[in-house]
Amino acid sequence: MQPRNMSMSGVVDLAAVKAAQEAKTKAEQARAEAARHGGTGAVSPADLVIDVDEAGFESEVLQRSTEVPVVIDFWAEWCEPCKQLSPVLERLAVEYGGRFLLAKIDVDANQMLMQQFGVQGIPAVFAVVAGQALPLFQGAAGEAQIRQTLDQLVQVAEERFGLTGLVVDPEAQPGAALPAAEERPAGPHDAALEAAVRALDAGDLGGAVQSYKNVLAEDPGNTEAKLGLAQAELLQRVQDADPQKVRQDAADKPGDAQAQIAAADLDLVGGHVEDAFGRLIDTVRVTAGDDRDAVRVRLLELFEVVGADDPRVTAARRALARALF
Repeated sequence: MQPRNMSMSGVVDLAAVKAAQEAKTKAEQARAEAARHGGTGAVSPADLVIDVDEAGFESEVLQRSTEVPVVIDFWAEWCEPCKQLSPVLERLAVEYGGRFLLAKIDVDANQMLMQQFGVQGIPAVFAVVAGQALPLFQGAAGEAQIRQTLDQLVQVAEERFGLTGLVVDPEAQPGAALPAAEERPAGPHDAALEAAVRALDAGDLGGAVQSYKNVLAEDPGNTEAKLGLAQAELLQRVQDADPQKVRQDAADKPGDAQAQIAAADLDLVGGHVEDAFGRLIDTVRVTAGDDRDAVRVRLLELFEVVGADDPRVTAARRALARALF
């Protein structure tokens, strides 16, 4: 069973904007459905922590991640650090009041899921948002670090994917329906953003780029359009590239700015995020003038593709600052 629509082992999902739009739509449909059935939509605090296996992964994690961020705790009975971390995560799941759902996966009983996520050791904590997986941390982290990570997660889930979490009622019975919150009103740029997604689906990268630019012309701070434009432009740059030639040029010309820029684009499309960042930072160190500036600008564009909240971007920004100064 291969999880669908997921960015496994740190791979960048270049359909993130499409997933965001679909997540918003699905969340609104679920809320409307709950409202039609006359339910309160509230869940019990006991519903915020669930045990998940391979058979239930799609329904309990992938599908529910279109309505609420799902934090995954990979653990095992023999793992002593897991026994310290898991109770903290369970307590925080209740404390955060439905802003995320905690899914516990026993690695001994679910080896396939462990392999698919690329888990090298436990405890390991991942998140799935709108069907996309991202690593959070490994090992028994401190509570302050965990809280900071969760705060970033729920912020991104709300701002980028429109996921506001679950409504929790302490009096509700376990197994209650998902929330029937108010539907999100249509935004002024929803039609243009949907047109961009349709263009991406059709392979019309030029049309997608123009649609995103149209949104940004009226709303320069639109996060969804910024992300979509960065991704569409990246796909546009690599669509006609000869990967073998690009990589050979990069290997033959380690100090050539354009050769390294082209190879970094391919690295990112292939999901090798840290390789792409590292390649360009190394090139910044050995170039000067216009070449150096071109490399720096491309690196900043790739940061937009991955997302400013990603810890790999944070680390790369620090490395870039050291290389520049």
